[in-house]
This record gives sequence, C-alpha cells and structure tokens, in this order.
Amino acid sequence: MKSLSLLFASFWMVAVAVSQTTSDISIIPQPVSLEKKTARFVLNNQTKIVADAKNADVQRVAGYFSSQVKKASGFTMAQAAPAVKSNIISFTLNHTADKNIGKEGYTIDVTAAGVRVSANDPAGLFYGMQTLVQLLPKEIESKTVVKKTNWVIPGVHIMDYPRFAWRGLMFDVVRHFFTKEQVKEYIDDMVKYKYNLLHLHLTDDQGWRIEIKSLPKLTEVGAWRVDRTGTFGTLTPPAENEPRTYGGFYTQDDIKELIKYAADRFVNILPEVDVPGHSMAAVASYPELSCTPGTYHVSAGEKFMQWGDGTFSALVDNTLCPANDKVYELLDKVFGEIAQLFPFEYIHMGGDECAKNFWEKSDAIKQLMQKEGLKDMHEVQSYFVKRVEKIIESKGKKLIGWDEILEGGLAPNAAVMSWRGSSGGAEAAKMQHDVVMSPNNNVYIDLMQGDGAIEPPVYKTVRLKSSYAFEPVPEGADPKYIKGGQANLWTEQVYNMRHAQYMTWPRAFAVAECVWTPADKKNWNDFIRRVEDHFGRFDEAEIKYAPSMYDPIFDVSKEGDLLKVDLSTEIEGLDIYYSFDNSFPDRFYPKYTQPVLVPKDASTMRVITYRGKNPIGRMITMPVATLKARADKKK
Repeated sequence: MKSLSLLFASFWMVAVAVSQTTSDISIIPQPVSLEKKTARFVLNNQTKIVADAKNADVQRVAGYFSSQVKKASGFTMAQAAPAVKSNIISFTLNHTADKNIGKEGYTIDVTAAGVRVSANDPAGLFYGMQTLVQLLPKEIESKTVVKKTNWVIPGVHIMDYPRFAWRGLMFDVVRHFFTKEQVKEYIDDMVKYKYNLLHLHLTDDQGWRIEIKSLPKLTEVGAWRVDRTGTFGTLTPPAENEPRTYGGFYTQDDIKELIKYAADRFVNILPEVDVPGHSMAAVASYPELSCTPGTYHVSAGEKFMQWGDGTFSALVDNTLCPANDKVYELLDKVFGEIAQLFPFEYIHMGGDECAKNFWEKSDAIKQLMQKEGLKDMHEVQSYFVKRVEKIIESKGKKLIGWDEILEGGLAPNAAVMSWRGSSGGAEAAKMQHDVVMSPNNNVYIDLMQGDGAIEPPVYKTVRLKSSYAFEPVPEGADPKYIKGGQANLWTEQVYNMRHAQYMTWPRAFAVAECVWTPADKKNWNDFIRRVEDHFGRFDEAEIKYAPSMYDPIFDVSKEGDLLKVDLSTEIEGLDIYYSFDNSFPDRFYPKYTQPVLVPKDASTMRVITYRGKNPIGRMITMPVATLKARADKKK
C-alpha cells in the first residue's frame, strides 16, 4: 500500500510539472516571436549559473536572477565553468552580433539540459532575464522562501526586441514626496516590464525636490509646505504662520545614487524642471522671479487655478517672468547643476499649462513684446522657451518639453512630449522634430481606472482598454521622428506608495506592450489573460494593483420620466447582478441582460460582477442622484 501511495505521489508530481509546462505562457510585454517546445527545464538546488566572470555587466544580470531565485526558493545558484553543459542557466553575450535583435533584444532557449539567454549587449541580457523570471511559476516573485519540490520552466525558443527605444514612466515626486528608497522600488517594478526611462517630475507649485547648491532657498523654502490631507484643489489655504512640515528633497548625492541604481538596471533618468508655469515653489523661494510683486507660499493643495472647458487662468501668479533677466540667471544655475548630475542627453523644461492672465497685466511683459516684436502671449512663452533652450544647449544637453512649447513657434532643436492627444506630436514630427508620445486619453495613469463611484476621485477616467489602444505613431507622422512613448503618474491625489502602485498597474502593463511589442502582435483578449496571471504574480510580490477591469461600466440616459441604465464590462465572460432595494446583490439577484429602468422611488443602485459562481468585481454602490446628474449632463 505504501509503494502504491508513492507511485500516485510520483505520478501527481509529474502531472503538475507537465501541466505547468503546457499551460499558456504569460509574458508581458508579448515577445516578437515565441515557439513552444516539448522539453522543459526543472530548476533545482543543484542548478548552476554560467556567466562571463570578466564582464561586470553580465555578472550583475546573472546576480539579479540568482538573487531572485534564492529569495523565493532558497536555492543558492553557484557559478559553473563554461564547460558545464547540464542543469545550467547561462547568460551569454554573442561573439558575433545578431542583427535581428539589436542592442536591447535577446533570445532564450529552454531545453531539458538548461536555459540559454543570449544577447548582443548586456541590456538585452537584462531584458531576457526579466522574461526568464516570467517563465517561472508565480511563486518566484515571493519575498520569502516557498516550499516547492521543483520550479519548471517551459520549453521555448524566444526571439525578442523592442519596437521603440524610449519606453518610459513619469513619476511625479513633487505633489507628494516619495523617498529615494521608494523611487528605487518604482524602478525595480518598472524594469520587470522592460521600461528603460524614468521621467522624474522634480519641480512644481507644490514643491522643489532637487538640491541646487548655488540656490539654497529652492529647497530651504521651496521643498516644504503645510501638511494637508484630502482632495487636491479643494484643501484649506495655509495660514501665514502655520508650520511648513510636509515635504523633502533629494540631495545631489541622493540623485547620484538614484542615477547609479537606475543605470545598473539599464534605466535612464530624465529630469524635469517645470517652467515658466507650475513655478509657485520657485517663486515662493525667490519672489523677485515673478512679474507680479507680492508674498508667495508653496501651494499646499488649495485652489489657485480656475479651470474651464478647455481654458484656465491663475488666481495667484504661479509663473516665472519672461521679461526678467534674473529668471534666466537663475535657470542658468539650475540647469548647469542638473546637467552635471544627469548623464541623460535630455532635460525636460515642462512648458505646460502656463496661465498668462497675469502676464497680460504686466508692464514689463508689454515692454518685452514691443522690444522683441511679439504679437501675443503664446509668442511671449515661445521667447522664453527659446532662451531656455539656449541655456540647456550651453550645458551640453537637449531640450524636451510638453506640447505647449509648439505654441508661438517651436524652439529650433526642441523635442516635443505630446500629451494633449496626438496632434502635437504629429505636428512636431512633420516639422522634423523628435517626439515622445504621451497622450492623456491613453497613458495618463493618474486618472481614474473605472467609475468615479468607486475609484479615488479624479476629473476623468482612462480605462485599461484605452491604455492598450495606445498607438505611439500618430497618423501621418514619419515614424523615424517618434522616439517612443511613456505613461505619466501625476500625484496630486496619490499620497503614498501603495496607491502609486494601484494607479500604475495594470495600465503600465498595457503601455509596456504598446512600446515594446510589434503592433500586429497585440491582442486584447490574450493580453487580459496574461494580465490576470500577472495579478497572481503581484499577489506573491505583495505589489498593489487595480482590479477596475472587472467592474461594470455605467451608461445612463432618460426614457420619459425614468432613468435608463446600460451596463457593460471591459472584459469578456463576466455576469452583472444588480439591486435597487438597498440590499447587496449576489448571483441570486437579477442578472443584467438588457438596459434597466430605475424604479421611480429608488435611491441606490448596487451592482457586482461574477465569473461563473465567483464574485470578481467590487460591489459598487451608485446613488440614483448621481445617475440623474449624469443623464442631465448628456442633454
């Protein structure tokens, strides 16, 4: 009987291994080419690493992999000599370059004897290593040792390389300050999905986050504000003597440490100093930089901008003065120190959302316009941008800015980051300027991911499907001017790292695939299957993500005196159940099959999604008053 039990146990272990091998593979971003093989490799406590001992980059990549394996499995992967041919995982640079895969591409071959990751350059090995980790079971993401008998890697041949060289995420560390260690954590998460550019938004109205040694007040004053918690744009204005206790900044040594940390993971860091608008922290530090004399403070999240339908104006002047030579003297110092710190070829000057209503009242601006022959406020800003470009170029760097820098005339050599849709990027490309695409309708990951009834409130929704629809090459644009794309995480409403994770994932999965994978290889339904598998990996890694794709979409209209609610789901295979009687629906409640009319006296609609017998979406409580307001807005 004991031998029979052992036989069944052995059969079960083999069955598990085979099922792991033959189940669908879930790699994000989808590789260029993936061929399944019947063989499989089992990683165990005898598996060794083969890597060039004389190449520090190759050793570092191999070390990242063995460290991850040890953390999750407890296996210590010793290095073996190149002559060892079995039970090995090798990281190898090609002796002759493979022209198919370029600098960041790689190949992976998995056989019963071992795994070979090959690339032309260490960056390619690094991305191949990330794919190899994704081929292992989800438990490889665990931060503590998992008791598993074996770790199966399915047999595959993968050939892969990126569609674009610029694959970025922007992290706003101004509106809420994130520590150096938290920025490192963000880098660790993004490189798993082959991002190679971290855009750090370092200055804004709510803070100045980088030490400029020649201008100490920028951090002594500009890095600190009154502490407030709530909804940005509605917070209580600070009292004159209220303590400025919230904030922080990165010393230049911190920046050097972050740059080294990123470079070790093949990530460039793009610094952004946002001027001439979004400059309240700088003006609070040095009030003489403003066109409007007065006393200024770093914004604590109170309302100081008036936003309309496509228009905006400032209630308090938050701009640098283009007519003031002291502004350019200060920026020469700022960009001089930044250029010395950051090796990346570009410096981002912002240029977005510059309210010009105080400029219109300024005698200094009127004199500047007359002297320089400037027709309007757009040309005033263009004058400013062109002077900033000369400063940045004098430091050996190139200027990039948000697409507003097109207004009034684009600076001669500037690159454009297109955020207000794709038209700015298309226009800049036609002018033969380099472009990075970042359209807010697809890749602004600070926006809500689902319905405002359940998401932390922001003014607009960008669903996962919209992020996956991102196409970095605008219609009619010459692809050679499109450097790539990126997603942007603004943090007005993001107070902590867990919420930053929630807002980033899974939409950053989608953007990663849009900038890495060939467009004809993208498939929404297969992407969702892989996303769900990666949710399991994130559970193991204890990284937070948004389950918003499971929640229903509300479309409300009026039918006579009643409200009509049309419900749908972003992904297939879900059932929706609902109630109007204030109770909590489950799968024994009415199932949504067609648009429903809201009962005349109902005050609340509740909905939940199921997959089969299991709830998968979150319970959404929708006030009927909200439905009515939405229907009225449509009229």
